[in-house]
Amino acid sequence: MAALERFGRNTLWLSLVIAGLVGIGGLLGFEPPSGRDAGPVELASAAGPTGDEVVVELRGMRFTPDTIHVKPGTTIRFVNRDPVNHNVVHARPETLGRAPELFRSPEIRPNGSWTLTLDEEGTYDILCDLAGHYLAGMVANIVVSADPAAGAGGGAVEAPRIARDPRDLPPPVRREAPEHVVVELETVEKVGTLADGLTYTYWTFNGTVPGPMVRVRQGDTVEIRLSNHPSSTQIHSIDLHAVNGPGGGGAVTQVAPGETKAFQFKALHPGVFVYHCATPHVPTHIANGMYGLIVVEPPEGLGPVDHEFYVMQGEIYADGRPGAVGHAVLDPAALWEERPNFVVFNGQFQALTGEHAMRVRVGDRVRIFVGNGGPNLISSFHVIGEVFDEAHPDGATQALTNVQTTTIPAGGATWVEFTVDVPGEYTLVDHALGRALDKGALAVIVAEGDANPSVFRAVE
Repeated sequence: MAALERFGRNTLWLSLVIAGLVGIGGLLGFEPPSGRDAGPVELASAAGPTGDEVVVELRGMRFTPDTIHVKPGTTIRFVNRDPVNHNVVHARPETLGRAPELFRSPEIRPNGSWTLTLDEEGTYDILCDLAGHYLAGMVANIVVSADPAAGAGGGAVEAPRIARDPRDLPPPVRREAPEHVVVELETVEKVGTLADGLTYTYWTFNGTVPGPMVRVRQGDTVEIRLSNHPSSTQIHSIDLHAVNGPGGGGAVTQVAPGETKAFQFKALHPGVFVYHCATPHVPTHIANGMYGLIVVEPPEGLGPVDHEFYVMQGEIYADGRPGAVGHAVLDPAALWEERPNFVVFNGQFQALTGEHAMRVRVGDRVRIFVGNGGPNLISSFHVIGEVFDEAHPDGATQALTNVQTTTIPAGGATWVEFTVDVPGEYTLVDHALGRALDKGALAVIVAEGDANPSVFRAVE
């Protein structure tokens, strides 16, 4: 991978020679890192040579914290707070089973612990390899340094957030008559955050993935003005699936860096439509983030709701998997074979979770505009814990009702509506669940408000 590695130089060297050193019985004076205990927790047990102990919790299929800064000789105690066994293995997902391991814990039982002491400075990758737990997010790294603050980066590269806020969309159109609408877009190539500690060079519309939502009324005359930022390395363009005309506009908007081109069209058909770059090689431009939605509302508009959200699925064919650290680049072979290492909502691994989750109240009516930029996979869009009162396949005017999962083809879009009945967290997924749980196509809606036991309650 053309990315910075988690391994420090000392760690990499040790990984290569550990088997030989241990095999000759430690004649050269090297002993592997010590690990003890996998039974009940005894937090008062002896610490390492420095007298210090750091506690790391294994909870919710995560290491907490997931970057552990310690001085050489510090004891690290891993405490299992989950109801299932875990272990701690010196490995990275992409090299698991193929590279030497400096340490591997026994299985740590629920409420058990295991301790580890590392004397050599460096950065050590760890994961849990039981039943694929690392695929669910159990990866972390240990940074061992005499000055822990100096190693705080752990090899990670900081970059701006690329994911568009799902609340960032135009308001509903409330006009009585068609108008001339001017839309200005700029193609921008920029480095952004793909996952924690991992960056990627995106190609974007207006600097985010997806690009801005365009929202107009049926019958409007829409003028698209597309500029390509002078710093771009590529020609870019735009094809809007709502356009009746050559290439959806792509035929007349092949824009060189520093230039601007424009065209206009009449919005003849209501619905929700994808737009994307149409410059060869088109799959490469789309996979790098060049897609968005255009909503054409019917003259009567859309019905009232309390919240609207804008979410798009896409594939990123990076040369590193979730858990890698550094800078990833496009893997052309993976794109050719349709093997994305990331499948994401709004351009980034689990972008719409945690502090970026969508928030509503019990009783709120929710509308989600959902598109699939592709370039290759079909999405099986589902909200765990909800049934769509309405789903508009491919943005069709007529809705299907009482829908559990809606299929969105590459280059397609829909909108769904539902009312939240019960407080809690509702998870948006591509129900091809390996894409959601392992590759990142997962988002969360947090609903707050009073319980509704007539609809849902736990029974003891």
